[in-house]
Amino acid sequence: MASPAPAPVFDTDFYPQTGTAVAVQPGLVRITAPNASAYTFTGTNSFLVGHEKVAIIDPGPEDASHLEALRRAIGGREVASIILTHTHRDHSALARTAAAAFDAPLWFGGPHRLARPLQRWERNPIHRSGDWGLRPDRTLHDGEAIIAGDMEITVHATPGHCANHLAFGWDDMLLSGDHVMGWNSTLVSVPDGSMADYFASLDKVIALPNRRYHPAHGGPIGDGPAHARALKAHRERRNAQILQAVEHGARSIGAVVKSIYPAQSLPVRMAARMTIAAHLEYLGALGLLRLRRSPFGMRIGR
Repeated sequence: MASPAPAPVFDTDFYPQTGTAVAVQPGLVRITAPNASAYTFTGTNSFLVGHEKVAIIDPGPEDASHLEALRRAIGGREVASIILTHTHRDHSALARTAAAAFDAPLWFGGPHRLARPLQRWERNPIHRSGDWGLRPDRTLHDGEAIIAGDMEITVHATPGHCANHLAFGWDDMLLSGDHVMGWNSTLVSVPDGSMADYFASLDKVIALPNRRYHPAHGGPIGDGPAHARALKAHRERRNAQILQAVEHGARSIGAVVKSIYPAQSLPVRMAARMTIAAHLEYLGALGLLRLRRSPFGMRIGR
């Protein structure tokens, strides 16, 4: 019998050197924005890809000091493009300003969109996080090779956390955005994201040849596929916990959250509530639960 996958080991000791250009390897520089929070950890990591010419990947929040930090790191080189992993505002809010400042086009996976339409009695709890009005000068597609600065990288569509989420790979490197992070598991909030898409995208990156991951929050991951496998197992265990909670009488999202997170702080429970809703929808689509929406919330049954 195969051994159960280990629990993910989260690295919360990352020192971001906020505002400082950190050379990760030749052709890759990290600059962390000053937007640390419970959801962004130590802040959003912006990356410069390239040598003589560069691309900015995830310019980050609208912050003048971060724009100046990017300018210092670029040092007068041509900015060939500004590329986004996705259009949550902690990654994209500076994009318009940076595009004008560096006279560079915006490339990403299309306008911000929901993973599925809103249903009756439903709202998007992270609506304000989306950069809904941003439009790309070039829409990037799964599997295409693009020139970022003066380096060729491959685009990988990785929806789940966000419907237009992309990762970018070359050699043994993967810029994994918010899809795989080392400091915490990824928030999946329906209908902005999708747990079914998230599982599929985990399988996708696990199968890629890229091993070293550089997420958009927190530090690098030395064995990215192994960490992604542990994250998948973590989510599968959460599915089992939810089914057990419902078996024991939980009939609402709040009751499921209370069963699984009995002692966590309010911010943790708020984030958990969003991700539990995504798990419930996933289990409902598999026919393992019956879900019914009403003006008073979701009711859960077997």
